[in-house]
Amino acid sequence: MTSELNCNDCANWLHPYLDNELETEIAARVNMHLAKCASCKARFAELQALRDGIRQHAPYYPAPELVQQHIMSQINRQKPAFSSRLWLVPAFSATALAASVMLYLAVPSPQDMLMDEVVSSHVRSLMEQHLADVPSSDKHTVKPWFTGKIDFSPPVYDFTAQGYPLLGGRLDYLQHQTVAALAYKHGKHIINVFILPTPGADSTPQTLSVRGYNIIAWQKNHIAFRAVSDLNAKDLNELSQLISAGGT
Repeated sequence: MTSELNCNDCANWLHPYLDNELETEIAARVNMHLAKCASCKARFAELQALRDGIRQHAPYYPAPELVQQHIMSQINRQKPAFSSRLWLVPAFSATALAASVMLYLAVPSPQDMLMDEVVSSHVRSLMEQHLADVPSSDKHTVKPWFTGKIDFSPPVYDFTAQGYPLLGGRLDYLQHQTVAALAYKHGKHIINVFILPTPGADSTPQTLSVRGYNIIAWQKNHIAFRAVSDLNAKDLNELSQLISAGGT
């Protein structure tokens, strides 16, 4: 008769069980324990949710084919020594290790990293209810507030008449530097416009989608703008056009 697992043993096997890496007999014992233990079942549900969240939101950067071939050749060369140690780490196989290395080997570009930071800062401002250090729709109040706090002068406009009222401004932090952030509203949607200096040339607005949020990115007069919201791309682009036109 197959012996039942205790909670400690079950915890050691949850990760490989989740990834379908266990032998049939051990998988059956884990399954039997989960059916009877609410605590371990809850822990397993947490692992499932974490895995699904990573698959849905984490960016994927495949390694070049030559790099993949090199990794696999190294694993095959070391296979005897590696296999003798597999019993120490039952949650991983040589194939799983190679897949993990290939998944994370390539590094995201600076642009990808900036867009991810923009979305994170936008979400954080909503969660912490910290949209503005200086809450005001008056550009003559918001713009002077930035003086002395950052080393550039961000353009500040209010577009209440066009349906995009200014809520205020605040300081934020992107790519290891302090930047200006302006908060706007359109209907029930909050929009964050991040403003930072750049040596790059002017560029026309580009629409991106990151983790379910729309971003309009453009540059003008050595200033980079990143407008982010759950607002539809068409209306978000309208705001970017208003800002680019200088409030005229």
